[in-house]
Amino acid sequence: MKRYKVLFFVFQLLVCTTVHANVLDICSTCENKQIGKAISLANAHDTLLVQKGVYKEFALSIDKPLTLLGVGNPTIDAEGKGEIISVTSDSVNIIGFIIKNVGISHTRDLSAVHLYKVDYFNLIDNQLENVFFGFLIEKSHHGLISNNKVQGEGKKEFFSGNGIHLWHCSDVIVEKNHLSGLRDGIYFEFVDESKVRNNVSIGNIRYGLHFMFSNNDTYSNNRFENNGAGVAVMFSKFVNMNDNLFIKNWGPASYGLLLKEIYDSEIVNNRFQENTIGINIDGSSRIHYKNNDFIRNGWAVKVTGGCYTNKFEYNNFISNAFDVSYNSNLNDNLFINNYWSNYTGYDINKDSFGDIPFRPVNLFSYVVNQTPETIILLRSLFVDILNFSEKVSPAFTPDNLVDEAPLMKKIQW
Repeated sequence: MKRYKVLFFVFQLLVCTTVHANVLDICSTCENKQIGKAISLANAHDTLLVQKGVYKEFALSIDKPLTLLGVGNPTIDAEGKGEIISVTSDSVNIIGFIIKNVGISHTRDLSAVHLYKVDYFNLIDNQLENVFFGFLIEKSHHGLISNNKVQGEGKKEFFSGNGIHLWHCSDVIVEKNHLSGLRDGIYFEFVDESKVRNNVSIGNIRYGLHFMFSNNDTYSNNRFENNGAGVAVMFSKFVNMNDNLFIKNWGPASYGLLLKEIYDSEIVNNRFQENTIGINIDGSSRIHYKNNDFIRNGWAVKVTGGCYTNKFEYNNFISNAFDVSYNSNLNDNLFINNYWSNYTGYDINKDSFGDIPFRPVNLFSYVVNQTPETIILLRSLFVDILNFSEKVSPAFTPDNLVDEAPLMKKIQW
């Protein structure tokens, strides 16, 4: 079924190109035996039909509109000699290849596929193995990066690159890709009006997704698991983060999601489960947190300062060591109608809301913020007494940081 979808896609491409476009066959017994030579012979809008086999080539340069279509997943093996495919033309499509063994450099960002100043491109159904950088896209727009597998073998951050790296781009869809063993699975910098959806980014050295200076973007239905840290979103605005999974991102300085100076955004229908910190928030304001699950994290939400007019509503906070951590006794954020598994109140009038407010910030979380070593006392009787005393008479925690109407039952989505 997948093969027929690809062939149909290529048929559409051929219909949309000029009537003078040709199809060039490339194989060990064909007239054209090398991909690089066929590229130089092709005319604009031609299709290169690359048959199954191993092509030991690198530094392939595409400077005209072309479609490279692999039949039976042919392999392009650079044998670690350098960059593999470089594209500097609009309307280029690369579909159905195994591309592997990119060279490694400390002075150049060598990649399996490098696009520079390109519009209208499609990178579909490729498998990238043992890459330094996978797809490196610079100053390019109107593209689709779909259904690719990108795998690196990096062990240290300084000795590895990113899987899908976009810089100064717009109107790009990144979907249904699987990324692992890289520095960052997906990296966005100065990328606007783009979508990241239905990707799996797992087991990467630094971030599953690294997102900087990028506005009006959406990422949804992605899975970020067991990375150095799940996702970092920094210095951006109008970002929608919906229906994602942030799972088992553990480490002494790890988190499911880091927000650093983010404004006017939405975080809705996500699950943060078994992370050191579910969401670490720093200098981020006017964000709506709704319908999220925070389950068995060290800290569900850790607010480190400069966060104003945020709203948390209809979220589940279940079995976290700390539900909310705050480093200030001032609060300008609203917590309302959330479910807290640590809530011990009652509902006499049976309206499904607790009759007494819930204070999600306890004194011990404040103490741990000041002196991290005290975390070893987490389950002690002393800590229970400490938290109770602060609940009765708040002195160090924000006295207005309360959920006035906590839900009595877990929200079922």
